[in-house]
Amino acid sequence: MGHTGRVNGNQWVLHVDLDQFIAAVEVLRRPELAGKPVIVGGRGDPTERAVVSTASYEARAFGVSSGMPLRVAARKVPDAVILPVDREAYLAASEEVMAALRARPGAVVQVLGWDEAFVGTQTEDPEAYARELQAAVLETTRLHCSVGIGDTLVRARNATDLGKPAGVFRLTAENWLEVMGGRPTKELWGVGPKISGRLAKLGITTVSELAAADPQSLAPEFGPKMGPWYAELGRGDGSSEVDDTPWVARGHSRETTFQRDLTELDQVRGAVRELTAGVLKDVAAEGRPVIGLTLKVRYAPFTTKTHARKIPETFDTQEVLARALDLTEAIEAGRPVRLLGLRAEMPMPEDARQGHTPTRGGW
Repeated sequence: MGHTGRVNGNQWVLHVDLDQFIAAVEVLRRPELAGKPVIVGGRGDPTERAVVSTASYEARAFGVSSGMPLRVAARKVPDAVILPVDREAYLAASEEVMAALRARPGAVVQVLGWDEAFVGTQTEDPEAYARELQAAVLETTRLHCSVGIGDTLVRARNATDLGKPAGVFRLTAENWLEVMGGRPTKELWGVGPKISGRLAKLGITTVSELAAADPQSLAPEFGPKMGPWYAELGRGDGSSEVDDTPWVARGHSRETTFQRDLTELDQVRGAVRELTAGVLKDVAAEGRPVIGLTLKVRYAPFTTKTHARKIPETFDTQEVLARALDLTEAIEAGRPVRLLGLRAEMPMPEDARQGHTPTRGGW
């Protein structure tokens, strides 16, 4: 069962976000890197095709950001220390952080990813509680975090951005528009650059304009559910429920960036076979069937397209492979392919949390 984050005046939602998490873990392992521009991505070789997973604040000051091609990042910061991704190390550090949060008195913890979680608690002094969380994480893991305090999940999540780095910030119904109203809509949790651009076409560019919008007026552009939901985000409203039900994946995906572009259909089909085999290993561990497939194709130099298809519920690996290979027919002949990804969707168990909050990542 889930737990409620704010029922009365003493119930609060806190959002804990580790500062420059992956880079910080690497600096802990290599203290001599402290204060230097650190970039983590791929196998740590900027001559190979890979993207930035994270960058330290020192590297971000030069314009390096997550998702940027590693070679571009290396050009921006010639003296950067570039390290390979070590997922096991980050997962281990993340588990220590979450254990430290769960150990706090009265904490209900909803994990959102390696480096962030909601914490629901009852307290008369949420700022003091937030600093206790920071101290507990720092003592246990030597990692710094920022904490957003709110009366809804949305407000707490947005508050964290205003508290970085290593700070505490409170956003509630009382100060939401005062603090957020003049900011562009893309700064809202759940509203990225694409949605912000579509809102701008409707004459909505700031948070206050989105908050004042008639929810139904957004339905023609975004649909009957998402339109009103974006208006709700603009007001900072929504759920205050912090749900500690274990997270259940909706799907599994894998992708490969090729060091040399694929130019032949046989090469593409071979790569899709390998991706399918990997994804099916992850799906098999879940014990749930596949109900949909999405093929991600990145053409050289950097144009990305996705092709999705629902399929009849199946556990048959050969059936899934055949459907995945069918999707390759949508790939444009003659265009060099630099990346392929495959995602398999699964039905959610009836008792699983249905993901009522916006999330980062995925495709």
